[in-house]
Amino acid sequence: MKMITAIIKHFKLDDVRKALTDAGVQGMTVIEVKGFGRQKGHMEVYRGVEYEVKFLPKIKIEVVVPDERAGEVVNIIAESAKTGEIGDGKIFVYNLQEVVRIRTGEKGEAAI
Repeated sequence: MKMITAIIKHFKLDDVRKALTDAGVQGMTVIEVKGFGRQKGHMEVYRGVEYEVKFLPKIKIEVVVPDERAGEVVNIIAESAKTGEIGDGKIFVYNLQEVVRIRTGEKGEAAI
């Protein structure tokens, strides 16, 4: 099993959610996060005062899929989150040792 974590722009969340749902991905976790990559923040003006925003708001999506669907899901996220502009985000893929559904005790892919 794979845990796929994607950091994307806020306004692309609905596009990514719809694309994953249409592809049959059954669940996801969405977290509001802040961070920076190559952008390293930007300047903003608030009440006439200019200040630097060092951590940019983003959305972190986590989905768990069987190994054989990982490439497909990564492609779906990449296509639906892409704007072509700096700061589109990153996708990380992790191996999962075990998944347990707390309610039923199911383990492995049955717990997904």
